[in-house]
Amino acid sequence: MSRPFVDRLGVIRPLRIRDFRLLWTGMTVSLIGDGIYLIAVAWQAYELSNSPTALSLVGLSQSIPLLAFILLGGVLSDRFERRRLMIVADVARGVAVGTIGLISVAGHMTLPILVALVGLYGFGQAMFYPAFGAIVPELVPADLLVQANSLDQFVRPFAYGILGPALGGAAISGISVGAAFLFDAGTFVVSGICLLLMQQRTKPRREEGAPGALREVLQGLRFVRSQPWLWATLLSAATALLMFVGPFEVLVPFVVKFQLDGSAGDLGSIFAAGGVGSIIAAVVMGQVGWPKRYVTFMYVSWFVAVLAVAGYGLMTALWQGMLIRGVAAGLATAGTIVWGTLMHRHVPSHLLGRVTSLDWLVSLSLIPLSFSITGPIAEVIGADTTLILGGVLGAMVTIAFLFVPGVRDLERRAEP
Repeated sequence: MSRPFVDRLGVIRPLRIRDFRLLWTGMTVSLIGDGIYLIAVAWQAYELSNSPTALSLVGLSQSIPLLAFILLGGVLSDRFERRRLMIVADVARGVAVGTIGLISVAGHMTLPILVALVGLYGFGQAMFYPAFGAIVPELVPADLLVQANSLDQFVRPFAYGILGPALGGAAISGISVGAAFLFDAGTFVVSGICLLLMQQRTKPRREEGAPGALREVLQGLRFVRSQPWLWATLLSAATALLMFVGPFEVLVPFVVKFQLDGSAGDLGSIFAAGGVGSIIAAVVMGQVGWPKRYVTFMYVSWFVAVLAVAGYGLMTALWQGMLIRGVAAGLATAGTIVWGTLMHRHVPSHLLGRVTSLDWLVSLSLIPLSFSITGPIAEVIGADTTLILGGVLGAMVTIAFLFVPGVRDLERRAEP
């Protein structure tokens, strides 16, 4: 009875595979913690200062180590067993948020301490993301990659977008912001245990006389440059994220707390609405499958999702923010499922860690600048106007790259 049900509900078919099931379980728990962190770090920063510049500084301190070490993370993920690298990354992030929690509970948190520990968290992300992005094709066959990516994008909004923010808001309101960080630290312990229980995998093949780290990075870069769909999308992401990430991550919490007079729970509700939208998108993508014009679909989905950021500058009530977040997150998730599957199908396995790290590096390269300028700009023209400009400009940049020659060549060929 169960097998026909699993066959009909195609999105869960990868869970038949033990190691993917363990990866998925650990990821789910860890993402709940990430959702808690999302609310806790914003609330902690605004408890220390009521200026958007404070949260801009915290975001900057997390993104700089992420960008500085992401290429190293990609090289390491193509040299060493990816599962072990992910365990090391979980330890680093768990230590960072656990220390933040203990200091906050003790009542000794300061902005410089928060900035320093968030930097360690960013380093852990740099080690984790390339390995995670490259390990999935090792665990599931090619014909289940769409379902595996849909399942990833299903659990990510449910855990990160709904449960995490809701628990984070409840923990902050009911106990303290420090308690929320400590709960997040515990989720990294669970994730690490799940990774330890996975079967030890062979290291990626490294032939005798293989090039050094710099040449390995250059190999990945040459591949990216040879694929218009790849390099154009990375540049599109970099410029669009410059426009809207700082305004979204810094100013939405500011608007909720200081303009709508909301609580941490209210902020959590907005992010949770995004989780609902993403879950719906992931289920639909998992059931319907591959869009016919998948590159166009991906870009249009991201265009509307980014444009929705402008809506936060116009909202006057909590429910409006929830609606905006739900629609935007659903469309962003749909595009991300297509992107992840393109990466897994069209990037050779021996290059996947490096290309994934280049994806992260290029896409996020201008986020430190976005965080740096958001606070000062908002101080001059206001939070609402900054959000509107960020959404409109980011959307225009996103859709422009769809028309770069060669970007849509993949969808003009046979099914990938």
